[in-house]
Amino acid sequence: MSNVPNEFFARKPAGFKARLRSAYARVAHFGFKYRCPFCRSSVRAFLPFGLPFPVLREKRVVGGGFRENALCPVCFAIDRHRLLYLYLRNKTDIFSVPTKLLHVAPEPRIADVLRAGGNVQYVSADLLPENVMVQMDITAIQYPDNSFDAIICNHVLGNIADDGLAFREIMRTLRPGGWAILQVPISKTLKRTYEDFSITTAEGREQAFGEAHQLRIYAEDYKDRLEAAGFLVDVFNWTDEPENFGGANNLYALNTAESVYRVRKPA
Repeated sequence: MSNVPNEFFARKPAGFKARLRSAYARVAHFGFKYRCPFCRSSVRAFLPFGLPFPVLREKRVVGGGFRENALCPVCFAIDRHRLLYLYLRNKTDIFSVPTKLLHVAPEPRIADVLRAGGNVQYVSADLLPENVMVQMDITAIQYPDNSFDAIICNHVLGNIADDGLAFREIMRTLRPGGWAILQVPISKTLKRTYEDFSITTAEGREQAFGEAHQLRIYAEDYKDRLEAAGFLVDVFNWTDEPENFGGANNLYALNTAESVYRVRKPA
């Protein structure tokens, strides 16, 4: 937006400014190569996004690190959010069957589409109370057993010292047969999850784990950790079903290395 004076937008009401910015971005980035499934914008490329820390590149951490073609210039949805939305739309019945859903640390674009679904009894929660419905610690969920049909909790578990306790709380509050999507950044080079709780500074964690609040880098054994908590685990690779996820040309610019971890509580 460098060609439009800031003062022009500053004089407009907030809602008008947002719509004008969006309209300008649609035109400025217009193209036919990619499409955002949230705002339906057609763009020639998405924008770069992600953290630059060397460990994320060295360990090939999917879901973290810098990506050249990740951020929608119109609605700001990133690649992993686009994958999650497409998975929900194509691989679950959440948009057609009454569902009581707990959404932890909600992604704004995902939250918007879920709240818009009239069949979803939606509850958003986070440790910090801003912009959510309920303040909640995922290691001490304040809801009774078997409360939710589904839980979405993405890029949270790596920040939790006792992720096993968080797994147990998710299991406890899911109804029998209920499901959860539990995405985390995962290394494609490590066999075992890397943790070092002696690293306590933000700078140290950035160097070791790629983010100031991360406490570990998950690895190939993430599925084993979920199964050890009692979940039935399905690991979905969207490239095995490209017809519903943007086709061979990767219309939605998804990360070809990213899988979806969907778990179920045994019935």
